[in-house]
Amino acid sequence: MTDPFPTLRRRGFLALAGGLALAGCAGTQATESSAPRSGGRLRAAFAGGGAKEVLDPHMASLFVEAARSKALYDKLADFGSDLTPVPRLAEKWEPNADATTWRVTLRQASFHDGRPVRAADVLSSYARIMDPKKAFRAKASLAMIDLASSRAVDDRTVEFVLTRPYVEFPNALATFSAYIIPESTEDFARPIGSGPFSFASFTPGRSTVLKRYADHWDGAARLDEVEFVLANEESARVNALLAGQVEYAHDLSPVTARAHESGGRVRIVRSPNSGIQAFAMKVDRPPFDNRDLREAMFLLADRPQLVESVLSGSGQVANDLYGKGYRHYAESIPQRERDLDKARFLIKRAGAEGLKVALNTSEAATGFVEAATVFADQAKQAGITIEVAVGDKDTFWADTLKNGSLSSFRSGAMPIESHVSQRLLSKSTTNVTKWARPEFDALYDKAVSTVDETARDGVYQEMQRTLHAEGGYLVWGFADWVVGTAQTVEGVATAPANTLDWARFDRVWLR
Repeated sequence: MTDPFPTLRRRGFLALAGGLALAGCAGTQATESSAPRSGGRLRAAFAGGGAKEVLDPHMASLFVEAARSKALYDKLADFGSDLTPVPRLAEKWEPNADATTWRVTLRQASFHDGRPVRAADVLSSYARIMDPKKAFRAKASLAMIDLASSRAVDDRTVEFVLTRPYVEFPNALATFSAYIIPESTEDFARPIGSGPFSFASFTPGRSTVLKRYADHWDGAARLDEVEFVLANEESARVNALLAGQVEYAHDLSPVTARAHESGGRVRIVRSPNSGIQAFAMKVDRPPFDNRDLREAMFLLADRPQLVESVLSGSGQVANDLYGKGYRHYAESIPQRERDLDKARFLIKRAGAEGLKVALNTSEAATGFVEAATVFADQAKQAGITIEVAVGDKDTFWADTLKNGSLSSFRSGAMPIESHVSQRLLSKSTTNVTKWARPEFDALYDKAVSTVDETARDGVYQEMQRTLHAEGGYLVWGFADWVVGTAQTVEGVATAPANTLDWARFDRVWLR
């Protein structure tokens, strides 16, 4: 078969999804300049996962998988641009007095084959995600559900019984990849969902074509079709956009955006302060099982230099904590500044003078290799030799979850509570730093069971003070999120990645 996109043939892994830490980023429509119209096919270029990729929404991890899943399926809730949960398939939710039982009312919606979305489908989907024999990403976020005690009150009402009080349960309904599929579904060769687009064709490692589902509960999409075209390298995505082979190019660097912003050939859509940029140290193994050495790494980092050189100034300095500007963020913790003298002292006290350590990175995400190189130069000034190891972009995230001691990291958007539950608890499934503290787990349990908002906020502050002092994430910056579109594309939102309006193609149209 002739390849219709010859410039897009190189591809690979993009990034862990999971949540861009942004501050005050609105979800407004950034490109509206004409009245909405219907029709046409939008071709969207994303980095991909290679020939082994599937359309199982519960296995989604990459940005392209998240965008496709959003088009094909629905969740009970999703995150608004301020990272608060908003209803989707769930029309409403109501807790009992101590937040141990939640009753969710489903809206009237149908799957692509005409079957109604029922409470049984919801319970079956969650049971699949929580299967102890599988490692679906959303499992940790749904772990508080006692499925054996939960029930379908009727076809449109689900009663979730929880194993403990959990006041932030709506976050679980909106968690990444917690999509609702028809009861007992296991075959995704021709997937059936309830999203705004239905399946048309799928060639793993190449492209996916979806067509408008006219009976979607939230109204029909404006586009006739959307095609996801895979191109791992940013240059391939940009070149395809400039050549008219695609109309949407996901995840562009600030340098690329600056180069093309005033040229008139493409539109640059920015979501300011959206992307968490970090290095992850594994705290369960040498050398970063030593707290003094972790603190030294925090202190030797020159965050303003990283922001300026890697992000071309399109971002702001971070403070080794996730979720700046989100509810419960510890704004009161002073900004950490570079202190080479103290870093050298701590390195000596840790017995790590002359340390050589590999920093695992790849081209899995824009700017990873550049940031690793800059950070290596900074560490050298404190007497630490960082050897930048550029690995396979197709397996980077799976490799760094298990192997090595220091790696590049970035994330997608989620509430601070979800960041903790998915990445920082002893049983979290994407715990790349291997942070596992029973006392920290207990604080999390206390936070999510505390009904009083002020008291709950106090517990989150305590957790963040601990992470700031001795955690494994060196969060150095928050970046703008950038996509490029053809001048004919309208309705692209400036929402952070992994929120409802990000990559939401049912609200996009072509002039």
